Amino acid sequence: MILPSAIEFVEVGPRDGLQNEAVILATNDKLSLIERLIDAGARRIEVASFVNPRRVPQMADAEDVCAGLPPRGDVTYVGLVLNLRGAERALATGRIDQLGAVAVATDSFAMANQGQTCAGSVAAACDIVALANRGGASGQVTIAAAFGCPYEGEVDPSHVVEMARTLAQSGPAEIALADTIGVADPWRVTELVRRVSDAVAPLPVRVHFHNTRGTGLANVWAAVGAGATIVDASVGGLGGCPFALGAAGNVCSEDVVYMLERAGIATGMRIDALIATSQWLGSLIDKQLPGMAARAPAFPPGA
Repeated sequence: MILPSAIEFVEVGPRDGLQNEAVILATNDKLSLIERLIDAGARRIEVASFVNPRRVPQMADAEDVCAGLPPRGDVTYVGLVLNLRGAERALATGRIDQLGAVAVATDSFAMANQGQTCAGSVAAACDIVALANRGGASGQVTIAAAFGCPYEGEVDPSHVVEMARTLAQSGPAEIALADTIGVADPWRVTELVRRVSDAVAPLPVRVHFHNTRGTGLANVWAAVGAGATIVDASVGGLGGCPFALGAAGNVCSEDVVYMLERAGIATGMRIDALIATSQWLGSLIDKQLPGMAARAPAFPPGA
């Protein structure tokens, strides 16, 4: 394992973190969350998804959130989109710097998540990246259920590698591997990250893990050691997919930052500010968030 000196950190809390919560935050509270995350060091943030509000009501105010985003030339605002209509909505705000497209590794989950087959989701993702590139933004693609499907079970790694190859031809900024339901383990993560990195080079590989079975941090560590250079995480460990049973929260931002920074891998994030944001967000939605670092005393003492 050869560890990097730094990774790029992507904060997904305002989108993936909030989309599965029963409490729907007011637009102003979402904007306060984004501003707090920027103050904590986040320079790439998933701010909203442009999807059917009847299916994901937590994201119904996507345009209003974008209208209130602080103008920051040093921050990349990412909007998740599943089809060209969503992509056009995101670009029309004039505030989204990057479109995040999703291709799904199995037909069953692709139908539940996007109403199309796996192949259809790949074609749609390629179209979204092309539109982003034409529209003055950039596009990236996440392969969802890359390590396992809630309906079909195991996913063949070779199938994911071939998906990544096809998607890379559309000109995305990166390819991401998502453990949507938190079934991955460090051995499989190491294998798949290495294979996909080789298949799409020189494009970078991003990883997105859920902590459903307690392996999230171990999987981040394995992925970074295998060559992933970009890591998603959600403040407080919030998150989940409304269309995947049991898809518990994302890996927690402050836990990931603690682990990586202690190992000498720079994230650009301030853990004290992340912990304060996590505690503020927990009070806002009236629950203790699942992240661990925010519950523990500072270490070293006084830090």
